[in-house]
Amino acid sequence: MRRFLFLGERQQRHLLLVLLALVLTVIIIPKGGFVPDYYQPGDIASRDIKAPREMLVADQPLTEKKRLEAEEAVLPLYDFDPQTGQEIPGKIEAAVSRLQGGLLGAATENLVEDLQGLLGVSLEDSEMGALRAFAVTPAGQEALPAEATPEASERPAVEQPTGSDAAKPGPDPLSGLRQAMVQTLGRKVVGNLQLFQADRSRGVIIRNLVSRTEAEGNNLESVIGLGDAQDLLRDRLKQIEGLSDDQRRGVTSLVQKLLRPNLTFNKNETEDRKRQAREAVKPVLFQVKKGEMIVREGERVNEGQIKKLKALSQLGNHYSTLRTGAGLFLSILLLSFVGHRFARRNIRKYHPNTRDLLFLVTTFIGLFGLIKLAIFISTALESAFPYVDSASYYYLFPFAVGTMLVRIVLNSEVALVFALVSSLLMGVLFGNSLFIAIYALVGSMTAAHWVRHCKERTTLYNAGLRLSLINALLILGIHLLAGRAFDVQLLYKLGFGLAGGLFCAVVVTGTIPLVEHLFKYTTDIKLLELANMNKPVLRELMIQAPGTYHHSIIVGNLVETAAEAINANPLLARVAAYYHDIGKIRKPLYFVENMGGGENKHDKLAPSMSALILMSHVKDGVETARENRLGESLVDILRQHHGTALIKFFFDKAKNNEDPEVQQVNERDYRYPGPKPQTREAALIMLADAVEAASRTLPDPTPARIQGMVQKIINNIFIDGQLDECELTLKDLHNIAKSFNRILAGIFHHRIDYPEPAYKGRENEPVRKKNVDDPHREQAKEPKVKDPGPGKGGGEDLKRLGMS
Repeated sequence: MRRFLFLGERQQRHLLLVLLALVLTVIIIPKGGFVPDYYQPGDIASRDIKAPREMLVADQPLTEKKRLEAEEAVLPLYDFDPQTGQEIPGKIEAAVSRLQGGLLGAATENLVEDLQGLLGVSLEDSEMGALRAFAVTPAGQEALPAEATPEASERPAVEQPTGSDAAKPGPDPLSGLRQAMVQTLGRKVVGNLQLFQADRSRGVIIRNLVSRTEAEGNNLESVIGLGDAQDLLRDRLKQIEGLSDDQRRGVTSLVQKLLRPNLTFNKNETEDRKRQAREAVKPVLFQVKKGEMIVREGERVNEGQIKKLKALSQLGNHYSTLRTGAGLFLSILLLSFVGHRFARRNIRKYHPNTRDLLFLVTTFIGLFGLIKLAIFISTALESAFPYVDSASYYYLFPFAVGTMLVRIVLNSEVALVFALVSSLLMGVLFGNSLFIAIYALVGSMTAAHWVRHCKERTTLYNAGLRLSLINALLILGIHLLAGRAFDVQLLYKLGFGLAGGLFCAVVVTGTIPLVEHLFKYTTDIKLLELANMNKPVLRELMIQAPGTYHHSIIVGNLVETAAEAINANPLLARVAAYYHDIGKIRKPLYFVENMGGGENKHDKLAPSMSALILMSHVKDGVETARENRLGESLVDILRQHHGTALIKFFFDKAKNNEDPEVQQVNERDYRYPGPKPQTREAALIMLADAVEAASRTLPDPTPARIQGMVQKIINNIFIDGQLDECELTLKDLHNIAKSFNRILAGIFHHRIDYPEPAYKGRENEPVRKKNVDDPHREQAKEPKVKDPGPGKGGGEDLKRLGMS
C-alpha cells in the first residue's frame, strides 16, 4: 500500500485498471465461465453453444460398457491337480508304516497324536481300528516292512518269480484302498458342483498345476462334486476284502475326511485377469468438429449434448484455460482503458481522480462478485425448485446496483461509462449472452436516471419501482424477440424482473452509508443530514459568531436559487454555504459582522497581521470540517470559496503606511492562498459571499442599486481571474446575477412608514450611517475612515470590497 501511495497519479490509475482486469478475469473464468453446465436431461438451453475448436469427447457410459464386456469375456480359472489321488493313499500308507513301527515296540508314547499329525485329521476309535487292520497281514501276522530290518538293505535283490510260478498273495486291503482312491480321483472332482455347472455353461479355463498348461475345458460332463465322489468312494471301499464291517466303516470315515477336490476355482487369479482386461480397454472417444452446434437455444438438452457440454466445460482444466484467461484479461484491460481514455478526453464532466477510480474499481469487483454468488445460488435453487428454469432467476439479479451507486456518488457521465462497460462484461459472464447485456444496460441507465439528485431515501425506492416496470417490459420484449411461446416460465421471469428493481433499491440503500464512510464521499443524502441546522458545528457558529451564522443563511438562499438556474447541485451549494465560514468560530470578534459596534481589534494590529487573521479562517474552516467529517466535497469548497482574491482594504492600508526606505508591500502577502474555485458550486459560494457582504453597505438598496452592485461585483471577480478554473459560462453568470437580484430585492423589500418610530433612537443618524458604511465582513476597519457622503456611499463600499 505504501508503494502504491508513492506512485504518481497516472501510475496509480494504470495500476488500478490492471487490477480491475485481473480480478474480473478471475471472477468470470472459473468452471468454464463461458459454458453453462446441464446435468439433467430435459433442461432448456438458454443460448446457442458452438464448439470453439475440435475436441475428443469421452463417452463414459459406452466406455464402461466396453470394460464390463471385457470383464465378462474373461473365463473362470480352475486349477486341476492330478496328484491329489496319490497323496491320500500315500498319507494312509505312511500312517500304516508308523503304526507298524509302533506295534513292533518302536512307537512313542503318543502314537495316536503322531498319526493325527501325520494325516492332518483327528482320528476316532473306528478309524484307528481300520488303520490297525491295514497294519497286519491277512493271516493275522504282523507285517514287517523290508526297511524295518537292518539286514534288508544289505541283502541283494532277489528276482521274484513271475507268471504261473509266482505264488498268489492274499487279499491286500491297502492296495485295494489305493486302487479305489485312484479310480475315484481319476475323474475331476470339484468342491461346488452347482457353481461349476454355471461357469461351465459359458466356458472355463482348466490349468494343470503339474504341467502348468492352460486350456479351455472340454467334455466337462464327467466332472463330479465332492459329495458324489464320497458316495462313489464308499461303494468301492465296500469291495475291499479282508475288512470287517466296523473296519470298513472306519476306513470310509477316514478316507472321507482326507478326500479333497482336485479341481478348484482360483478366485484371486480370475479377478486379477478381469482387472487387467478392464484396464486394457481404452476410453471410447467421439470427435466434435470446430464450429459444430452443440446445443441450440430453447432446445431440451439430451444425454449426448450433456456429454459434449461437460467436456467443453472441462476444457478449463487444460492449457486452453490459460489462453482463454489471457485473452479475457487483455480484452477487459483494453475495454476499461480505452473507455476511460475516451471519456476523459471527450466527455466534459468525466474527470475521475484516483479516489474516484478506486471507488469505480471496487464497485466493479463488488458487483461482479455479487452476480457470481447469485449464479451459484440460482443453481442451487434449480434443484430445490425444478419447475423454475435456472435462467429465469437471472432477471432477479441486481445488475443496476453499480450504476446507481456511481450516479449517486459521482455524476451521470461517469455512470454512463460504467453502465456500458459493466453491461458488456455481464454478457461475457453469462456466456456471451446479448440478451443479458441488453437487460443489464437498459436497467442500469433507467435506475441511474431516477436516482439523480437523490435527496431522500424514498427516492431510491421510487427508482426501484420504475426499474421494476422497465424490467418487466424488457423481459417481455426479449421473450418475443427470441420467438418463444407464452408459458409459465414467462410469468416467473416477469415476477423476478419486478422483484429485481426493488431488490436493487434495497441493496443500494444499505450500501450508500458504507461507501460514504470508506471513500469519504458526501452524497446528497449525506448533505440532507448536514443541512440540519441543529448540527453541533452550526449551533456553535450561531452562538459564537451570530453575524456569520446569519450571513451564511443568506448566502445559502442565494446559491441555492442560482444553482437551480444554471443546473448545478442546489443542495450541495446550500449546505456548503452554511459551512463555508465555520473557520470564524475560533476568532469571531476579528470579523466585522460579529463586532456588534464594539471595539475593532484590527485598530491595534498591523495590516499584514490583520490579513493573516482573515486568511486563517479558511485554514481553520478546513480543519473544523475534517474534524466533523463533512466530506471532501465540502472541504474543497471551504478551501476554494475565496480563491486567490486580494484583501484590498488592508493592502491599501499597508500601501498608505508604506515607508519608501523600507521594503515595499508585496501584493502576494495580501491574497488568499487559494486554490481558485474548481467547481460551479464553489464559484457560486464565492460570488454569493461577496454580493451578500456588499449588499450590507447599500444606504438605499433599491432594485436598480442592487442590480448595479451585483453586476459590478461579478465583473470584478471575473476580471480578477477567479473564475478561470471552473466551468461557469457567460450565460451562467448572467443567470446567476438575475437570481441574486431577485433574492436580494426580496430581502431588502420596501415597507411603508409606521405612524411612530419602530424603535427608539432612530434619530441617531450618525450612528446608523456609521454601521451602514461598514466594509466587507472580512475587511474589518475603523468606521471613521473615509466616511462618505450619501451620494457616493455605494461606489466607495465597492472599492472597500477589494474588487475594483
